[in-house]
Amino acid sequence: MSYFTIIKESCVQFEERKSIFIGHAKRVETEEAAKEFVNKIKSEHKDATHNVYAYIVGENMLIQKCTDDGEPQGTAGVPVLDVIKKNGITDTAIVVTRYFGGILLGTGGLVRAYSKGASEAVNDSGIVERVKGSAINIITSYELLGKIQYHFSIKNWHIENIEYTDKVKIVFICETQYLEAIKRDLLELCSGKCEFKIEEEKYYFKAKNRLVME
Repeated sequence: MSYFTIIKESCVQFEERKSIFIGHAKRVETEEAAKEFVNKIKSEHKDATHNVYAYIVGENMLIQKCTDDGEPQGTAGVPVLDVIKKNGITDTAIVVTRYFGGILLGTGGLVRAYSKGASEAVNDSGIVERVKGSAINIITSYELLGKIQYHFSIKNWHIENIEYTDKVKIVFICETQYLEAIKRDLLELCSGKCEFKIEEEKYYFKAKNRLVME
């Protein structure tokens, strides 16, 4: 199981016909965290004309909510929510703050401005894939270390750590879906002369050829 989400909290600002729009985005893992983020932004911008928000939470994007916060219905919250959906991301909360500049934007102008605030906030945050994986401790002899390291370099697998005791322990994090295949591959490479200790499955961020925690 994998899904896409944003990497970091972001804040972007732009002016649209004298109104100031500020887009805020943050990764959240529960609806409670999403609400906390929304309330935090509202508190920081309590003098703003509008604090429009939307969020989607859960691996299957089951929790979805948005609000126009006083803007004409459908011109603010839904466009922000649509940005999250179109990017295929979840566990994401966005608040677009507006300080009214005295010029009405019209329905189309509001939709474009709130969409822009949400899109720029997502772009500034960055999108990353989150996958299930486990750390594998590969325990083997010193004689096989070079062979394993070369194999890892050919496969473009990242070794997280190597411990040297009476044997060698190589730490490697792999996606759950590839775990059994990698074990078979290494057993064949080492002619069965290695053992594995698999740690608890967790969610990791996928960064090119390795999996990393936050």
